Amino acid sequence: MATLKQFRDERLRKLEELKALGIDPYPATASRTHDNYAIHADFAGLEGQSVSVVGRIISIRKFGKIAFIVIRDNSADLQLLWRFDESVQADRTQSELLLTDIALLDTGDFIEAHGKVVKTQTGEDSVEIERLRLLTKALRPMPASRDGFTNKEERLRRRYIDTNVNNDVFQRYIRRSNFWRATRDFLNDEGFIEINIPVLENTAGGADANPFVTHMDALDQDFYLRISHELPLKRLLVAGYEKVFDIGPRFRNENYSDEHLPEHVAMEWYWAYADWEKGMELTERLVRSVADRTWASRQFKLANGQEIDLGSDDQHWPRVSFIDVIKDNYGLDVFTCTLEEVQAQLKKHNVEVEKSDNRARGLDKLWKKVRATIAGPAFLVDIPTFLQPLAKTQPGKPELTEQFNLLLGGSELCKAYSELNDPLDQLNRFVEQQAMRDAGDDEAQMLDIDYVEALEYAMPPACGFGWSERLFWVLEGVTAREGVPFPQLRRETDEVTKTIYPELFPAAEQQPVEEER
Repeated sequence: MATLKQFRDERLRKLEELKALGIDPYPATASRTHDNYAIHADFAGLEGQSVSVVGRIISIRKFGKIAFIVIRDNSADLQLLWRFDESVQADRTQSELLLTDIALLDTGDFIEAHGKVVKTQTGEDSVEIERLRLLTKALRPMPASRDGFTNKEERLRRRYIDTNVNNDVFQRYIRRSNFWRATRDFLNDEGFIEINIPVLENTAGGADANPFVTHMDALDQDFYLRISHELPLKRLLVAGYEKVFDIGPRFRNENYSDEHLPEHVAMEWYWAYADWEKGMELTERLVRSVADRTWASRQFKLANGQEIDLGSDDQHWPRVSFIDVIKDNYGLDVFTCTLEEVQAQLKKHNVEVEKSDNRARGLDKLWKKVRATIAGPAFLVDIPTFLQPLAKTQPGKPELTEQFNLLLGGSELCKAYSELNDPLDQLNRFVEQQAMRDAGDDEAQMLDIDYVEALEYAMPPACGFGWSERLFWVLEGVTAREGVPFPQLRRETDEVTKTIYPELFPAAEQQPVEEER
């Protein structure tokens, strides 16, 4: 079989031949009256009518003076029927081709076809070509099928190929878009307004995470890429807005896993004059609405084998107590146990013990081991105050917060709570977190005195909520890197490209290439 370089060299030869004919292989304009799906969906109404369709060539078959070309656009595949007609002339200045030029076309090329909607003798919905334009000449061939493109690393690096040969992957990112559109539409319908907030922050706050650091030359100052939307959105509550949200990327300088990516899209909303009970009710409706509009289902079988049912609108999800889970599974009282007792349980249950672990981190690790067994949906409640520096405490129980986390598929897929708006209490909790950070906990929250200052101007009682696209990944049944189009990977240039562009790469970098297509 020919190598990729040989395929490319042959296509470069065709490119020069097209140019010699006066054809622009990359014209700027295209004309389309119908997408491919519309031809199939309304065939009876369109039969015999002239249409203009576009798409990437999937296959070419030529039999004497007739050819069949299958094209694909965003909506569907469509067959084109091309008959030889010596009376037809081609306007080369418009990148038009004749059937006699068909050898200059390849799979992967984009074309525009004008003609009548017909049905072939085999009953195939088709467009009979009267005029064909080349829109883009492809220099590299797509794999013939998904079977020829299964290497995971290559799929992640060349997702633009993956989506062409794997329709399930192509459809996944349409559902991802629908997921966020459904989220936005629900919140808009509930009276929330979307206000975009900065990605660069003086202080990284709102979550326990290690931030990325960058430098702004204009101010000659380091900034952090946000790890959360929380504190700027709560400043907007101080500013007088009552229902606000933002959807956008956040960044956490942590390792890859099946559940986490250093960069991912997230949404947070904040609702003045609401508490955690109202937040739980809204969350149930939000999750069900998004599931309905993204997957048209409330029943899911997850990648880990767990099955979940989001239930009907009149059902409330059960609640799971953090302190009860730790007591029942490890015999520990979360308020009186020592770091040594926590570490002993970590070792007993084969959970990693790190030098930087403190009691809070250790209890969180023990909880996560149990969490993995809970399919949900359910709400985690009774979360100790020392684990959440930004939430109000329960009336009469200052040791517990008014916080709930959505449990689904063995993970916590949202975090929400009645927001702490006492500036003095907030300052004390920030001081505790900063002490943990100074002691070596890089994920403890930074002391944000500007936020404390904002609270001193008064923030109304409020509930806040956040989730990331991890909810999409879980319900979609994929890992984090499969759930996004272009995950970050270590920079790499494949050997084929190095041989194609030898002037860009020293000979010492190149290795023998045996790749075939």
